Amino acid sequence: MNYIRQFCVILLFSFAGEVLSHVIPLPVPASIYGIVLLFIALETKLVKLKDIEKTSKFLIDIMPIMFIPAAVGLLESWDVVKSSALEFLAVMAISTVVVMAAAGLVTQFIIKRKGGSDNG
Repeated sequence: MNYIRQFCVILLFSFAGEVLSHVIPLPVPASIYGIVLLFIALETKLVKLKDIEKTSKFLIDIMPIMFIPAAVGLLESWDVVKSSALEFLAVMAISTVVVMAAAGLVTQFIIKRKGGSDNG
C-alpha cells in the first residue's frame, strides 16, 4: 500500500504539470513543470523524501524498459529515418556534449557556492 500512496503523490505532481502546460502558453513540456513542482515541494518540505523515496527508486530502476517502445517505433520508421541518419547522429553527438558540459559547469558552480571542494 505504501507504493501506491507514493505513486499517487508522484502522479499528482505529474497531473499538476499537465494542467500548467495547458494554462501557461510556453513551449515547456508538462513533465518539466511536474518535476519542477516536485522539486520545489521537496525543497520546501511540503513533501518529505520518505513520502516518495521507495517508488522513485523503483521507477528509476525500471527506466530502461520505458525506452523500448521508442526504440521499436524508431525501427518501424527506419525507412523514413535512414535518409537522415547522419544528421540525427550529428545532432545526438553535439547535444550530448553540450548537455554533459552544461551539467558539469552547473555542478561545479553549485559545489563552489556551497563552499565544498570539487577535487573529488
